[in-house]
Amino acid sequence: MDRLSASRVAMPPPAARDVLELLKPVTWFPPIWAFLCGVVSSGVPLGDRWPFLVGGVLLTGPLVCGTSQAANDWFDRHVDAINEPLRPIPSGRIAGSWGLWIAIAGSLISAAVGAAMGPLVFAATGVALACAWAYSAPPFRFKASGIWGPAVVALTYEGLTWFTGAAAMTGGWPDAAVLVILGLYTAGAHGIMTLNDFKAVEGDRMMGLRSLPVVLGVNRAARLACIVMAVPQVAVIGLLALWGHGLIALLVGSLLAGQLALMVRLLRDPLKNTPWYNATGTTLYVLGMLASAFGLGGVAGL
Repeated sequence: MDRLSASRVAMPPPAARDVLELLKPVTWFPPIWAFLCGVVSSGVPLGDRWPFLVGGVLLTGPLVCGTSQAANDWFDRHVDAINEPLRPIPSGRIAGSWGLWIAIAGSLISAAVGAAMGPLVFAATGVALACAWAYSAPPFRFKASGIWGPAVVALTYEGLTWFTGAAAMTGGWPDAAVLVILGLYTAGAHGIMTLNDFKAVEGDRMMGLRSLPVVLGVNRAARLACIVMAVPQVAVIGLLALWGHGLIALLVGSLLAGQLALMVRLLRDPLKNTPWYNATGTTLYVLGMLASAFGLGGVAGL
């Protein structure tokens, strides 16, 4: 038995700062942003729905996303010992089974908050939690696949959180137009998640994880990620124009043009330039999401 899992019950509770680091607050922004896109796309004024806005931000960020990070770090602790040995679990700052218990507690609290926000939000929360565990835990361990891993993360980070925002505001199913656009942005997010795998290529290769950068090579995986990000946005632009939102379509088109220009530099050296692209091109992508949501706020009900 290795030192990462040797000690169990007798370990003292970890420090609050180490738990916060385990939950990775920097990762909460994308699902919270997608949730807010859902809120905007619903076209429903906030009014007395403020509690649902606050509850949704907590649910999609620190609760569900934080839980997914804790579960991932627990089941990935041997990989992190290679890629990120200073993380709380491999470093021993969160010892014994505390990482697992934190993930379980987060799941239970998330389910309770989702239930309080209504049946559709509860259902979306349940799917998101199932994906979070299946992504990292055997026997599914979707993260071992370069196709299913990014797809599961894109679904939970973008699609389900956007759906949650719209459902929380309307109290029912989002409009069909909202579902189509959130589906397209979810598909495009597969490319973003593929780029995120570039930071762990060596560790993934050593541990037998078949991420796309490992399977296809970094350069081919980067080109595929760019295509996957761009094509759904072209469809979004076309639909917004078809629905009479020409200015929004033009804005989203301009943001896509900016991404394409940045992709040229990304593809020159994907390993070196991926962090830079995530700070620039991905920002333009999510701004396009918000712009589209504003358009959908006027389209809903057509």
